[in-house]
Amino acid sequence: MKDFKKHTTPDNLEKYSFLWSEVRLIIAAVALFLGGFPPILKIMPYSLYSTTSSLLTICWIISGVAAAYLLWRWYNNDKKIFGGNNKKDVVAFLVATISGLNLGIAGILGTNIGMNISMNQAVFVITGILYIISAGYLYKRWNESGKKLFNTPTVVMEEKTNNPTETNQEN
Repeated sequence: MKDFKKHTTPDNLEKYSFLWSEVRLIIAAVALFLGGFPPILKIMPYSLYSTTSSLLTICWIISGVAAAYLLWRWYNNDKKIFGGNNKKDVVAFLVATISGLNLGIAGILGTNIGMNISMNQAVFVITGILYIISAGYLYKRWNESGKKLFNTPTVVMEEKTNNPTETNQEN
């Protein structure tokens, strides 16, 4: 149980949600370059299509949950990311989180709102490029900020006394 608690602290959830979103942006960009087709379905044999499709749906839902968590943390941090309100930081962050929410909705409802807006290959390529630029930019900024998106102290429960204490944990 200690391992579960260790991995579900706000700082770790932030880190895992961020890294998931980064990988998802790159995979989504590849999918857009393939005309909106998930790359995993190109790789896996057709005999595993049903299983792969189910796992893909779960991944989309996780993407939505990760994006919602990051948006919640951003909102509770006075809409500051990396300690400020740098316009590039916010735009890249919103690209990552909005696209993640879109995939979460696609996993739940079975329809991708972003894909319904336009099925134009040029739009797919431009969006894919935007995803790669955003992912690279966010990763660079995340490393520069000590691998922290939000600089607010998190409240953790001390194990023996059950008293909340403020901490700014480093991972």
